[in-house]
Amino acid sequence: MRFVFIVQGEGRGHMTQAVSLKTILESSGHTVEKVLIGASEGRSIPQFIQEEFKGRSISLPSPNFVLDRKGRKVQLAKTIVRNLLKLPLFMSSVRKVRMVLEEVGPDMVVNFYDVLGGLTYYFYSPEIPFVCVGHQYLTLHPDFPFPRDGAFQRQLLKWHTRLTAIKAHKILALSLRDMPDKADKRLVVTPPLLRKMVLDTSPQKGDFILGYLLNKAYAEEVIAWHMNDPAEKAHFFWDNQEAQEETLIHRNLIFHRLSDTKFIDFMSKCKGVVTTAGFESVSEAMYMGKPVLMVPTFGHYEQQCNAVDAIISGAGIQARSFEIERLVDYIPKHQQSNWKFRKWVDSATGHFLFHLVESRASFGRSFEASHVLASANRELPMK
Repeated sequence: MRFVFIVQGEGRGHMTQAVSLKTILESSGHTVEKVLIGASEGRSIPQFIQEEFKGRSISLPSPNFVLDRKGRKVQLAKTIVRNLLKLPLFMSSVRKVRMVLEEVGPDMVVNFYDVLGGLTYYFYSPEIPFVCVGHQYLTLHPDFPFPRDGAFQRQLLKWHTRLTAIKAHKILALSLRDMPDKADKRLVVTPPLLRKMVLDTSPQKGDFILGYLLNKAYAEEVIAWHMNDPAEKAHFFWDNQEAQEETLIHRNLIFHRLSDTKFIDFMSKCKGVVTTAGFESVSEAMYMGKPVLMVPTFGHYEQQCNAVDAIISGAGIQARSFEIERLVDYIPKHQQSNWKFRKWVDSATGHFLFHLVESRASFGRSFEASHVLASANRELPMK
């Protein structure tokens, strides 16, 4: 089968999930023809993503959050207004998506939580099966544990999530633990998609804290913590393209520019992880058995949801700011037994090949298009 991916470019989670799924599909003889990445101002596509999809990736303007000047807080009202003002630009991206689908003629489109995917199917209804993948889709599950506060934000998150999945034939909700599928079977709970380099690691218990900062403004909080505890060793990776490969703050505190291989290597050797509650980083830490301190970005309701869900799953603890001393105190008490989680993650290949390839006949009339049926019959007999 031939696939086109649509990927949200905020952070690294959706992009690394796309890399993981690409590996699974290509190892089974399928191909990813094009990768359309929804980009936002001030964000560049990481080098490792460009290398993974060399010659196949296209960057397109897509809606995203607006942060305050310090990059620490999501400004919801400004986010809504700015994205509405840029609607003509985003519609141009939607038309570009449609053009790519017409040119490539894939057997399936996989959307990693970018609104461009939902809008393309809403306005143009391509005769191509449409599947959505992401942890955010788990918020549509009746058993998802939301934070107690934030009723309006909850409804807004659900609305946005549904917007990305308009006319989706199947929704694959990535989860830290197995949960029953919804009665209509369109929403299916699946394991996280972790990259091969994560699955192949041999974790060790090191003597330093590892951190990932989506917004470089949080570096001030990390430095303030370190001044109070300079003996504690820490390495932090940040999305700061203006910085050197390594920025030495102190012999025990070093900031690194984001690197996929280097970050995973450091995670396998650290004693604990600090993150802004991104699903991907938490999943990787749990797979390696590393305790996690989650600090959701202020006003970022989705990250608050991630933190609640991760705590229930045994990942670690949550804080409102980078109180890294809390993680240092917590590490000896961490009791997560990660063998069950590793078994769940290791089953991902079977789950995704089944839901994207083997069960495709259940996706509806889109597969009745002659060019899709011909491709399906050539590549994999139905079970």
